[in-house]
Amino acid sequence: MLVFLLFSCSKNDKPAIAFYYWKTIFKLSETEKEILEENKVTKLYIRYFDIGLQPQTKEPIPISPIRFQGNVANFNVVPVIFIQNKVMLQSNLDVENLAKKAVQLVEEISTVNKIAFREVQIDCDWSLNSKDNYLKFVERFKKLSQKKLSATIRLHQVKYFKKTKIPNVDSGVLMYYNMGSIASDSLNSIYDQKIAARYLKSLKKYPLHLDFALPIYSWGVHIRNQKVIGLRSKLSFSELQKDENFVQTSAFFFKVKQSNYKNGVFYEENDLLKIEAITPEDLKQMAKELGESTGQAPKEIIFYDLDEFNLKNYEKNIFEQVVSCF
Repeated sequence: MLVFLLFSCSKNDKPAIAFYYWKTIFKLSETEKEILEENKVTKLYIRYFDIGLQPQTKEPIPISPIRFQGNVANFNVVPVIFIQNKVMLQSNLDVENLAKKAVQLVEEISTVNKIAFREVQIDCDWSLNSKDNYLKFVERFKKLSQKKLSATIRLHQVKYFKKTKIPNVDSGVLMYYNMGSIASDSLNSIYDQKIAARYLKSLKKYPLHLDFALPIYSWGVHIRNQKVIGLRSKLSFSELQKDENFVQTSAFFFKVKQSNYKNGVFYEENDLLKIEAITPEDLKQMAKELGESTGQAPKEIIFYDLDEFNLKNYEKNIFEQVVSCF
């Protein structure tokens, strides 16, 4: 078995390494540049803007369009549009108009920043009730943009694709994370092997080519009186272990010793923080089980997301280790 594992993680035709960039200002730190260079990354999936609903009128609006303060000339940039599902749930949605405006905004941002792009990715966790609007939007966007189109795919959309349908795109990216419910228990909502196992058998039956997105982020689940009151980003085990206002009570939990503010968030005495993170072993396990379950090999593995805070939790060669397991 060990011989097989060693062999299965040493193929020559490894998938390419790519990253999502999900901040509202594009500016690479030295650490981020170093990781991209060492891993020979040529492709970045950059979130251009979200589409949400204007609170009063309920009209679709772009949210937080990206601003570029750094050079992307050395990268193949794929603009990503994140669409909140509530937009697609609107019964009176003007799909044609929305697609037209979305295409225009992608082109405007690209033109201003001198970005030549060949592909756009649509990111939306569509549901049975929103699928008609979503599928129409994808059709119209593809026709209007005349670009290669990819879409993010969730595990439930793979398993139940006959009901949820398959968008008319050139390829999909399976988001292999956010699997469980965010709760006060000890389970990790980012990755749960038992939950994943319920869906993996469906991968070989999925008709669309899939690449894979794997998580390298972490967060804190803020719990008060056994109820989740929020998710807190950019928190790590090591940081909380050094903070005298918190005491570690188990492998994943920290208790607030005294009320305090941290990163602008108020923590009340006796609040709990559950840290959910992905270890290098988790990443390799995810790659192994996906590699064994997929019908066709992925062309690339996209890590979510490129951020110095995330990168410092891993050895520099972890990304090569992970893709070598496919």
